[in-house]
Amino acid sequence: MLNYDHFTIEEATALQLSMREQLVLKPLENPVRIIGGADISYNKFSTKVFAGIVILSYPEMELLSYSLYEGETTFPFVHNYLGFREVPSLLETWKQIPVKPDILVLDGQGITHPRKLGVASHFGILENHPTIGCAKSMMAAKLDEVGLEKFSSWPYYREGELLGYALRTKEKKIPVEPVYISPGNLITAEETFEIMKNCVGNYRIPEPTRLAHEYVNKFRLGELKAGFHIVDKPLTLF
Repeated sequence: MLNYDHFTIEEATALQLSMREQLVLKPLENPVRIIGGADISYNKFSTKVFAGIVILSYPEMELLSYSLYEGETTFPFVHNYLGFREVPSLLETWKQIPVKPDILVLDGQGITHPRKLGVASHFGILENHPTIGCAKSMMAAKLDEVGLEKFSSWPYYREGELLGYALRTKEKKIPVEPVYISPGNLITAEETFEIMKNCVGNYRIPEPTRLAHEYVNKFRLGELKAGFHIVDKPLTLF
């Protein structure tokens, strides 16, 4: 199992800069028919890590299967280095899935990360697989430039390069912040935007990572067991 617990922050930074050179942002080679969502849950002050990946049909958003894994890490919780805590357990969760989804959406940043190495890029490079980052917050976002209507968006550029979008997933009748989507690896920002619009249901968080969050928290609470599980009757989410 991959382990970063012995890394210092300086070593982790150096690895991010090195891995960044391996990023490939290009159009998808195959159509997306199956999509995955990944999330991590922690017990506060514990070294345990609960990882989950859900598999859904696309664009129908029918839940087909899920994979759960309990790992452990002592790497510190430091902003912009969450991949070093999360990716090792997510990789073990991924290994349990016999047929991989066409693309995986991870709860966190892709190339909008300051060094372009958010958790989605980190995972995507290691697995050489298309990934998308779907983050709940982004400090650089200009919320006043995102319209109030559902699917309103604001493109995020850095030094003239399109890195991602703030996407409004609900009508702003009450204060609801957008989500922040970006390519992780082997996909373009424009494709990321179109795919994630099709994943929006009745909640702020798009279905792949929303459902992954739900399942991994049930796992952490002991309501679900580790391993790979097929859903006997596909659950249509919307």
